[in-house]
Amino acid sequence: MTDEQTRLTAGGAELAIDHEHGCRISSLRIDGIELLRQGPRYGAFPMVPWCGRIEHGQFRNGGERYQMPLNSPPHAIHGTGRDSAWRPAHVQKAEAAFTNDLTEPWPYEGRVTQLFVLGENSLKLTMGVETYADSFPAQAGWHPWFVRRLGVADAEDEAVGGEVQIAFDPAWQEERGADHLPTGRRIEPLPGPWDDCFGMPEGVDVTLTWPGRMELRITSRSEWVVVYDEQAEAVCVEPQSGPPNGLNTLPRLVTPIDPLEISTTWSWREL
Repeated sequence: MTDEQTRLTAGGAELAIDHEHGCRISSLRIDGIELLRQGPRYGAFPMVPWCGRIEHGQFRNGGERYQMPLNSPPHAIHGTGRDSAWRPAHVQKAEAAFTNDLTEPWPYEGRVTQLFVLGENSLKLTMGVETYADSFPAQAGWHPWFVRRLGVADAEDEAVGGEVQIAFDPAWQEERGADHLPTGRRIEPLPGPWDDCFGMPEGVDVTLTWPGRMELRITSRSEWVVVYDEQAEAVCVEPQSGPPNGLNTLPRLVTPIDPLEISTTWSWREL
C-alpha cells in the first residue's frame, strides 16, 4: 500500500482506500485477518457509471449512440471510475468521502460520490451519481474480491481453514448467453460455478462463511447482484443498481432532480 492511501479504523477493523487508483478498497482486515484478495486489480473497486459488460461497448441515450473503449473485447466492462483518481472530500477516523468527476470517454458531465463508514463489525458503502447538466443512463455498484481461504496478518503467511461457502436465495437468475450477457430470460437459479446476475427483489442478501473462522453478510436495498466464483483464489459478490448491459436493456436515467444512489452493508462476526 502506498502513502496516498486513506486508512480507517474501528475496533479491530482496518480499512485501506486507494483513492489515487479508482477509490478501491485495497485492504479490509478484521483482527489482522485479510478478507480481500491483494493486488492492483483486486481488493474491492467501484463500478460506475456502468456495471458489468456493455454489449460491444455501445449504448444509446435518446437518438444518440455512444461507443466506450472495449477493455474486455468484444465488450466494455465495469465503468471508468476504477481507472480514475478520486478526491478526498471528508476524512475522519472511521469514515471518509471521495468524489470523482465523470470525464472522457464517458460523454456526459456528472459527479460520483463514494462514502465509507467503518464500524467494529460492519462497513457501509454508499455511492451517488448526479448531474447538473444533461440527463444520462447510469449504473453503480461494487466489485469485491473476497479470498477463498482466510489467512493471517502477513501476506506471506499461508491461508488456513476451509474454503468460503456462498449462501443466498435469489428469486431468479438472468440467463447468460455465450457472449456473457443476459439474454433477457429469467430462469430458475442454477448451481455454480457462476459468473451470473441474480434478482433479489426484497434486496440483496448474501452470506459468505469461512467454516470455523468468520461469517460475512452482504446486504443492499438494490435487487441485483452478480456472483462470480470461477477463480481459485477469490469469490465476488457484487451488489449493483442494474443488470449487466443494463444501459441498453434497463436504463435508469440520472437527471438534475433525480440522482442515482446505491448502498451496501457488509457485516461480520467471528465464529
